Amino acid sequence: MAINKVVNRPTTAHAAMRNAIEYVLRDQKVRDGYVDITGPYNANCLNYDDIYRIWLDEKKLWNKDSGRMYAHNIISFHKDERITPEQVLDFGRKFVEEFFPDHQCLIGVHQDKDHLHCHIVTNSVSYLDGRKLHQTKKDLEKQKQFTNALCRELGFTVAEKGKHFDGTEIEFGTVTAWSKDKYNLAINLSKNSFVAECAIAVAEVTQTAESKEDFIAQMLERGWSVTWTDKKKHITFQNENGEKVRDSNLSKTFNMDVSKEALDAEFTRKKTELESYAEELDGYGIENHNETEGNHPCAGNTDTESAIRSLEDAADSARESESVSRAVERERQLAEQKRINDERRMREYAERQHKIKARNRGYGGPSL
Repeated sequence: MAINKVVNRPTTAHAAMRNAIEYVLRDQKVRDGYVDITGPYNANCLNYDDIYRIWLDEKKLWNKDSGRMYAHNIISFHKDERITPEQVLDFGRKFVEEFFPDHQCLIGVHQDKDHLHCHIVTNSVSYLDGRKLHQTKKDLEKQKQFTNALCRELGFTVAEKGKHFDGTEIEFGTVTAWSKDKYNLAINLSKNSFVAECAIAVAEVTQTAESKEDFIAQMLERGWSVTWTDKKKHITFQNENGEKVRDSNLSKTFNMDVSKEALDAEFTRKKTELESYAEELDGYGIENHNETEGNHPCAGNTDTESAIRSLEDAADSARESESVSRAVERERQLAEQKRINDERRMREYAERQHKIKARNRGYGGPSL
């Protein structure tokens, strides 16, 4: 089941386009390197700053460096859909070939949530004829129909109104939201989805954060900056799109107390529990590593300690080996993608030059 969403945000600023490109390529989201780019691009690697500058140069080439900078599509698959990141990337490629064949597009498969989804950011100016991209409601409907048709062709499920993912009928009055928070959001029609996203991030971070600083750092990892100062009564969260949410807003919408006082109390509780546990361990001498083996309270059980250390060393070694293997595999994937992209770019560049020369012979080229 694939859902095609068009991100309807202000896209007239250079910084907005640069931020969108950077967001798609974030390592913590594109974990295994499933990314691709179409159109002229001659850099050695997929670097968001290089892509931004090349796209900007394309706009300036055609004197179209104003107005809408880019388009942003998200194709999301249900968490129970049996689909691989590679298939999601290929799905994105087919979508781009159908609707943006003459535009530079960046495709990135994100694996940071329980459902796979790909982001497609498209340069609004065509690299073949300099025309700006304009999408009507009719175009968006065509994209929806194409997405459903491609799902059927590839053997994936298709979203049907009034039915669950498995095809069973939804009973009247059944709440189908993913969680209680989502349900509260659904019945509060005055709120936007980004409020729910913020609430979910806060709920997750609160479970693991042990201090104010740790809380702020983990929220930033999830794309939310935090303004928490003594001069202001409320905590304010802001995402990459500049959308802001107050702690009081979350409290009213989701009945969750995330005020300064509540969070401080939670951090204090965790700290107290940790200190109590540390004192308990210290009572058994576990943390007293400076004692000699003969005087250690746990002396006489060195075989067990040795076994534990061996297991820990083995686990560390396994984790390091897995990390290296993933890094090598990602480098291999990027190298293969670069080879394919280079070949495609050479063909596209030759075709582009041919069309520009043909047009220039007819009525003159773009103003440089």
